[in-house]
Amino acid sequence: MIAKRTSRLAVLVALPAALALTAGASSQAVAEGNGAYQINLSQLNNSGSKGTAMLSLKGHQLTVKIESEGHVPGQPSAQHLHGSTDGHDFHCPDPSADTNGDGVINNTEATVDYGNINISLTTKGPTDAMGSGLAVDRMPVADAQGKLSYERTIPVSQAVVDHIKDLHIVQHGIDRNNNNKYDFDGAGKSELDPKLPQEATAPTNCGEVRGAAVGSIPVGGVETGTGPVAEKGTPAAMIGVGGAAVAVVTGALTLVRRRRSGLFEGRDSRSNGGAA
Repeated sequence: MIAKRTSRLAVLVALPAALALTAGASSQAVAEGNGAYQINLSQLNNSGSKGTAMLSLKGHQLTVKIESEGHVPGQPSAQHLHGSTDGHDFHCPDPSADTNGDGVINNTEATVDYGNINISLTTKGPTDAMGSGLAVDRMPVADAQGKLSYERTIPVSQAVVDHIKDLHIVQHGIDRNNNNKYDFDGAGKSELDPKLPQEATAPTNCGEVRGAAVGSIPVGGVETGTGPVAEKGTPAAMIGVGGAAVAVVTGALTLVRRRRSGLFEGRDSRSNGGAA
């Protein structure tokens, strides 16, 4: 009986300690600006574009990975993190954002909903909003099938770390007249720069960060829709410390089983007159 009580006590002591370890480590991860967030990109302007993006924070280093499709083949796609680091609530626009009724949600109309550029997701060089927002020579280019892959790690401010869930990704570039290029015949001049076609600057998709922590971009294709997606509901930041907690509890349970096994073996020996 003493062995049983001791074993049970070991489990009861180990469990809260393990859970405390999990909670403490996960809180520390959040405080230090660590985490991964998935974004599902959904079409705007009936573009047919969709994709999946991942934002991964380690301290003040933000890694952005994007896999998307439905872009204009061979054309650059301007892309940005839009939103606010001041606590304002922005979101992806719906068709009602087309306030002038021309059939295209241009960037100026959409900015009312998704906010100004915070970070320009260029392939190299600066990532500021003003100088790099329309730097099409440093934006990713879609392949012949209209697919785009992007990955870059960018140093970010504490404000971005604190408000990463308030930001969202927007990719730009549509082909309204379906001729596989940006031209002025499709939707006229861009309201941002009359030297550029409207097709080049209008948003093609948008996705919001909903706060679901996950492990990696899904393999085997992109998903549609917006909203949080988690791997079996388990935040990535919890996996490591959670595993440690499970190991502690599992070890305690193993100890219980071993002690019980030894106790039963002792009883069997006595019942058999001590024979091996």
